[in-house]
Amino acid sequence: MIKREESISKLDNIHLINEIKMLKSVLWINPNRKSTPNQEQFSLRHMEEANDRLNRFSSYIKVAFPETEKNDGIIESTIKEIPEMKKLIEGRRGFKIPGKLILKCDHSLPISGSIKARGGIYEVLKFAEAIAIEHGLLSLNDNYAKLADENFKKLFSEYKIAVGSTGNLGLSIGIISAKLGFQVTVHMSHDAKEWKKQLLRNKGVTVIEYASDYSKAVEEGRKQAQQDPKCHFVDDENSVDLFAGYSVAALRLEKQLQDQNIKVDANHPLFVYLPCGVGGAPGGIAFGLKLIFGENVHIFFAEPLQSPCMLLGMMTGLHDEVSITDIGLNNQTEADGLAVGRASKFVGKLMESVLSGCFTVDDSFLFRSLKGMYEQENIFMEPSAHAGVFGPILLISEGKHYLEDNGLSSKMENATHLVWSTGGDMVPFEERKIYLEKNV
Repeated sequence: MIKREESISKLDNIHLINEIKMLKSVLWINPNRKSTPNQEQFSLRHMEEANDRLNRFSSYIKVAFPETEKNDGIIESTIKEIPEMKKLIEGRRGFKIPGKLILKCDHSLPISGSIKARGGIYEVLKFAEAIAIEHGLLSLNDNYAKLADENFKKLFSEYKIAVGSTGNLGLSIGIISAKLGFQVTVHMSHDAKEWKKQLLRNKGVTVIEYASDYSKAVEEGRKQAQQDPKCHFVDDENSVDLFAGYSVAALRLEKQLQDQNIKVDANHPLFVYLPCGVGGAPGGIAFGLKLIFGENVHIFFAEPLQSPCMLLGMMTGLHDEVSITDIGLNNQTEADGLAVGRASKFVGKLMESVLSGCFTVDDSFLFRSLKGMYEQENIFMEPSAHAGVFGPILLISEGKHYLEDNGLSSKMENATHLVWSTGGDMVPFEERKIYLEKNV
């Protein structure tokens, strides 16, 4: 405790801290990045195992969620170029963003409509598979479509699943768990949108609300789950399974880029901008991308001005031992999925060799971007999903030293900027209208 207090007392001496306190948008460059990630805790094997398991479950997913039929039961989103949005940004900012600007459309992921779908659904499926195999009802060579049968639902109804969430992870866990037949409880912080809570309740999910923030919801969920041997707690802060499910996106993105003839190599750098809350989803994806593309991919996490928990944890080296409240921030943001005060130590440590950096973005930008994306590209994404859009702007305007230090300045015309969207398709029409009409 003394060590932590001493470290926090020295925060004022750390570069950028005062600017963060003053709520300025900042770009922090990670001095510990390496060309390949540290694979002691997580490796390509974990990612490939997760991919294989999701492929096994595709026949069940196709039956349980008919909207996935066109993709043969694989939960995946497309990538698409957004040239009109690029023109809008360049016009507003008065400078060119060299290279292509593309969007990874996780706002339209099937089943739960956000980046959390892959990891959240994957962990529940892995738990279900283990139970079914243990009871002799399933083998790895079976057609997993049989999991939709009533005898499996009866079996799963004897087990419970719990999770703490600001919203989108809760949707993923709740929807798939209820469909399989599990008793499921989602512990939600006050930041979570009311429509997300109601959607879960409509699907038979128990929602417990907390007056405090995300960390309290997770803490209480974990504590209650530990008292029940038949309850599996999905730990957004520490789960290797969640991380593995998220990482599979990198394998799929590699093929999508190849299919669209988008090169990623020493002369064609790939820049990826991921919104970050506690860190699990962007961390899993980032790790997978680094395994595949090595030094040719440059990954940045985006966080709200009032909630830069990953930036603070990594910059100080304190990870989960420091909270944004320690430097006077209040964790209040319209980007509900990113409203997290303390980052995952598990993810933060893994990101030390992976991330190029972190940046912060003002809520007002999220709404300007939301409206611009809708008007220019006819794409609706919730506010959190727009945090990454600020990445190319900040990199080109403030990151010249990063580009120069890494020999990238002369290669930017060949660059691909990929903004990773997070949520949007499940937002009710009335909520969309409020977002689009908001004055900023």
